[in-house]
Amino acid sequence: MKFATVISTAGEWLRGEGPHHQIVISSRVRLARNLRNRAFPGWAKKAERTAILELIKPRVEDLPDMQDSFSEALQELTPVEKQVLVERHLISREHAAKGVGSGVVMNRKQTLSIMINEEDHLRMQAIRSGLQLKQAHKLVDKIDSALESKLDFAYDQHLGYLTACPTNVGTGMRASAMLHLPGLVLSELINQVIQAVSKIGLAVRGLYGEGTEAMGNLFQISNQTTLGEKEEEIIARLSKVIETIIEKEHDARQVLIQKKPNTLWDQIGRAYGVLTFAHAMSSKEALNLLSIIKLGVDLGAFPEDRRLPIDELFIDTQPAHLQKSSQQKLNAEERDHLRAQIIRERLKVFPKPDISKLARESDERSTSSPPEHE
Repeated sequence: MKFATVISTAGEWLRGEGPHHQIVISSRVRLARNLRNRAFPGWAKKAERTAILELIKPRVEDLPDMQDSFSEALQELTPVEKQVLVERHLISREHAAKGVGSGVVMNRKQTLSIMINEEDHLRMQAIRSGLQLKQAHKLVDKIDSALESKLDFAYDQHLGYLTACPTNVGTGMRASAMLHLPGLVLSELINQVIQAVSKIGLAVRGLYGEGTEAMGNLFQISNQTTLGEKEEEIIARLSKVIETIIEKEHDARQVLIQKKPNTLWDQIGRAYGVLTFAHAMSSKEALNLLSIIKLGVDLGAFPEDRRLPIDELFIDTQPAHLQKSSQQKLNAEERDHLRAQIIRERLKVFPKPDISKLARESDERSTSSPPEHE
């Protein structure tokens, strides 16, 4: 599979409609593994990293799930191509900074991505649409088992899998879900939720993981520890917490509809107006406004068939995607103009927000009294 094929199709996790897909954008499970008696990538010399890549990459490509895969050494990719993969959450920002001795293999559906010589020798991830942590875990666990039969992983009877970062020692697993939480943000309840989640040992991060901003009202919730807990237990605990957050987001939306409807309608109307007519727009502004339009689709202000075009714009308007699609080097100002142009073109077939329909549907949905908080 060529890189052009990767960029021409949206990944299954973006196009799919998994459980709770209105709020849970995607579920991801990542496993970290290392080869026994080999230096971790951060310590290994270039020749050793290259030898490890040449050992692992063919074995990954031979897996039944990786037939017709995209497989490439990172030094063969341009900086823009690597950033495209970051924007699609197929490799990490840290991996994109790597060169000789590192590689990536992913399947055609973009549900499986294997990073070779990132922080660990192997970072295997499965990503699915909606709340499907168990299914994502099953998918990556199958890959893990197949590779473990071909490679000698570094494993300790007492500690579990050995990893470059001590926080990953044990199962080596990081499970996460990307949540769209505009209701909690607009209700100014998001900080309470983040604090509550942090207290029970889970991490809340921004759009691209650790150290990044929560643009577009998108938040990643993940486990922080992997030692002393079974993979299934981590998945079950995380799923339960996410289901609670989903309930709180639905509650927040109902409170906004019933107690602050004018504020909500104003937000949706302004977002539609700016996106439809603006001629320059930063990545951050675009994500934040598209988030409100996505909320409008959820609440019935726009037809359901408008959901996918909005979801695609979240990806297509990212800086590297703009550069790649235009096939030329663009500065920040040029990207802002192209981003606004693409959004205007895509929204030409978009109807104006139907606030009356939204209000009617919210009345029908609210059969019980809303929570007493604002």
